[in-house]
Amino acid sequence: MRGLLTKRFQGYSWAHFQKDLLSGMIVGVIAIPLGMAFAIASGVKPEYGIYTTFIAGILISVLGGSKYQIGGPTGAFVPILLGVVIAYGYENLLIAGFLAGIMLCLMGIFRLGSLIKFIPRPVTIGFTSGIAVIIFTGQIASFLGLSGIEKHESFIANINEIVTHLNTTNLYSFITAVICLLVILISPKLFPKLPGSLMGLVVSSVIATVFFSGQVATIDSAYGAIPSTLPHFQWPDITLERIQMLLAPAFVIAILGGIESLLSAVVADGMTNSKHNSNRELVGQGIANMVTPLFGGIPATGAIARTATNIKSGAVSRMSGVIHGIFVLLTLLLLAPYASHIPLASMAPILMVVAWNMSERKHFAHILKTKTGDSLVLVVTFLLTVFADLTIAVGIGLILAVFLFAKRMSGMLVIDKVLPDHTKQHKKVMPHVVSESHDCPQISMYTIEGPLFFGAAQTFEQKVMETIHYKPKVLILRMGKVPFMDTTGEAYFRNIVHHFKKQGGLVLISGVEPSLKEILEKTGLYDQIGTNHFFERTGEAITYALSQIEKNKCLGCKHYAFHECLQLSQSSEVEKEISKEKLELHSEEKIVNA
Repeated sequence: MRGLLTKRFQGYSWAHFQKDLLSGMIVGVIAIPLGMAFAIASGVKPEYGIYTTFIAGILISVLGGSKYQIGGPTGAFVPILLGVVIAYGYENLLIAGFLAGIMLCLMGIFRLGSLIKFIPRPVTIGFTSGIAVIIFTGQIASFLGLSGIEKHESFIANINEIVTHLNTTNLYSFITAVICLLVILISPKLFPKLPGSLMGLVVSSVIATVFFSGQVATIDSAYGAIPSTLPHFQWPDITLERIQMLLAPAFVIAILGGIESLLSAVVADGMTNSKHNSNRELVGQGIANMVTPLFGGIPATGAIARTATNIKSGAVSRMSGVIHGIFVLLTLLLLAPYASHIPLASMAPILMVVAWNMSERKHFAHILKTKTGDSLVLVVTFLLTVFADLTIAVGIGLILAVFLFAKRMSGMLVIDKVLPDHTKQHKKVMPHVVSESHDCPQISMYTIEGPLFFGAAQTFEQKVMETIHYKPKVLILRMGKVPFMDTTGEAYFRNIVHHFKKQGGLVLISGVEPSLKEILEKTGLYDQIGTNHFFERTGEAITYALSQIEKNKCLGCKHYAFHECLQLSQSSEVEKEISKEKLELHSEEKIVNA
């Protein structure tokens, strides 16, 4: 561990530290209200969000695979964590977070970090937008100061709670929330270097304390005072029964945490021209999520907005993330009594703005405008995230995306029956040359272009099998543009070879890519076809095929499909005349002898 840290901070200077100190403090100021807000929205006490921010923040920065990553509680986790708290309770949330940390470590150890690139963008935008809707609507009650609200897992049930309790709206809470929202929206234009969320929180809290004292619900009145002490270590009561019960939510937390952190690392790479280590990032995230629950913290992941702010503020190393965590810890120890007086109505606009920013509305609208299969994947994932469950949404979204991709790829497979075009100088094989009056009865030649996989393999077999009904002697398959073949494609290919050989035919292959040849060798189909039946060029395959056909069947053929056909046809005519003369001569000899 010591060597790892030394290597990561090698060449670090005082000038670097000054830049990291400034960026770390700026991100820390932003992270404090967000940490409390995300914790409250997740159904737990605000201090647990603070614990997560500094513990996970430091560990992710030191151990992760991205030098600019800022970790902590994020909006993406809110619906999941709230659901776990409602269904299983806070203690079991800690266990679920711990299990998720183990899963993340295993994902990194088994090098699954690169799999992030296989998650389609419509799926990520769909569930991100869905989460944004859940977060935004979840803050309406606090924004209006509604009382008697009970939180549910179901989106519709929560909306129904809001509608039925609209008559309990607190005007003072509403004014406080509006003030906070206006400050958040206006302050960046007036004070661009100051975080709008913190300014909104401070201004609205001061106004509420001075003018609406006792009229607005605060963190203290709702959750109790925030302790200005370090969190206590406590090993959770992990049992086999609890593990079995929490495996599913832990897996969802791990998957979402992995996706969110790696997306954040990719964003950081794009902003800094750097390269993160995805597997190391997962291990770092895993360790952070294993340690944080031991101190009462909730699950954490890489925060895209805070990471981007860290980079824009001049961060040069991981130290900025460490400083951000230390700054949050010192703030907790020094200012916790004051934070307890923050109105809940002041927290709501912060989360609403976060939800609005993470909604991906522009990208959402752009994909919808394409009116393609991606649009369907987007809408289905979005609706299932909001009205069903994130696990179901991502699962079905991925399945639908794979199905549509397979359908799209199957349409890219091109199978053309071809012959040489004698009108061209190089006599390239072309599909338009083939016709009823111009087609070799003994040699069928096909050009195959595209991947032979489960979505296209049957089409490949059916198209080629159409040739066999008139039983040609030789089948030439030009496969130079087949980049890939899965086991399904190989099975259908094998059927063609076996069926053709059973009819007494000969299969020749030209232009096979090395990767495809390797697959055929592994499955044994290469040997079954015959090593001497593979050719680099189509011309070589045609020459060999012409040497294998039955010359007597060329008698009277006027197709002239190949250049050699004219000579074969003329040779056949001469042989026919010679045979006729021999027959006549033999008949005359018989008459004379008689």
